[in-house]
Amino acid sequence: MRSQKRTVQLASTVLTSLGAAALAALLATGPARAETNLEKLGKFETTGIKDFKVVEQGGERAAAIQKTLDKIKLPDGFKISLYAIVPDARHMAVGPQGIVTIVGTRKTDVWAVTDRDKDRVADEVKRFAPSIDFTIPNGPCFSPDGFLYIAEQNRVLVYPAAEFFYESPDVAAFEVVPQGKLIPKEDESYNHTARVCKIGPDGKLYITLGQPFNVPAAEKLDGYKKWGLGGIVRMNTDGTGREVYTYGVRNSVGLDFNPANGELWFTDNQVDGMGDDVPPGELNRQTAAGQNFGFPWYGGGHVRTNEYKDQEPPADVVFPAVEMVAHAADLGMTFYSGSMFPAAYKGGIFSAEHGSWNRTKPIGARVMFTSVNPDGSVGETVPFAEGWLTDAGEYLGRPVDVKTLPDGSLIVSDDLVGAIYRISYGM
Repeated sequence: MRSQKRTVQLASTVLTSLGAAALAALLATGPARAETNLEKLGKFETTGIKDFKVVEQGGERAAAIQKTLDKIKLPDGFKISLYAIVPDARHMAVGPQGIVTIVGTRKTDVWAVTDRDKDRVADEVKRFAPSIDFTIPNGPCFSPDGFLYIAEQNRVLVYPAAEFFYESPDVAAFEVVPQGKLIPKEDESYNHTARVCKIGPDGKLYITLGQPFNVPAAEKLDGYKKWGLGGIVRMNTDGTGREVYTYGVRNSVGLDFNPANGELWFTDNQVDGMGDDVPPGELNRQTAAGQNFGFPWYGGGHVRTNEYKDQEPPADVVFPAVEMVAHAADLGMTFYSGSMFPAAYKGGIFSAEHGSWNRTKPIGARVMFTSVNPDGSVGETVPFAEGWLTDAGEYLGRPVDVKTLPDGSLIVSDDLVGAIYRISYGM
């Protein structure tokens, strides 16, 4: 308001001093820049947008998807069902009030998924914030008090009270990181563009920043280190105080904090083209700020990259807590804190394997479970839900992310089928 008042006062002074002729010349230079929808929303003004893009639920498509789900293998007592049809469904954020689940994509849409009658099947899927243009809005995350953050390719916006405002086409929205300021403009790429975010126990916003290469050239490393490309950055929720929290990461597309001790865990996709069985994918445990996880000196696990095999790696490299199967594309992950599943799953990690693309025999397309001990060490990692990859190598689905609903069931997104599945126990 103070800024607007100063602007009005300045404009009045200028117009008085210019006179009519000078004013005519000024106006002849062209109209002022039109206010963007984002600027209007930030001032709680309407944009004029009234229509939602709505996704039809049920019908023949839903029946076909459920037919595939009938083939999925799960431990005894569990069952999987279709929760929602959501085009290009990627990472998810479940609202803290249990009202809406926000689903990102690698395209231009963000979806709001609502189960109004609480029968554990979505009744409505519609575009979130239709007056805003998104660019690869892959990563939504909620704060405990209901602020929604969406990490795009090169921007971060916040939507206060999104769980209640999402019913309107106009949703209050503000910049956390303006367009072009999350990474350098010259480093924007079509590769490794999917960001994910999470609010940490410290109240700060954590964002993964995959670097764009299979293995980057040495001259890129200093710039990447400065910006946190090939790492994880954290900042205050207003965008201030940005710092690089994690180094030596190739392309993480999944992170969560251990509720038992606040430690950060994250998946990492490792170097392609080194062979079917190397290097391993990674599930990493970070115990302190500033740790280095070895990329690009290591391509995954303890496997050195060809490009950096003759160079001395950092002395303090942290190796993965779990070496996952090579090229399975480990993406979203979550610590299970629900009460529906048996006690053996409490505090463990569910993670999604998207499935390989550069392996002679495909692997992945499943949900994994890793048990985590009270001291933070890991137990066994085993398949939990599988069957989206046939023996003939055909993908019937490609899991991306996993989240827990308030009732303790697990939801799984699939960007190939364009759907969200729900896994429940004993019900």
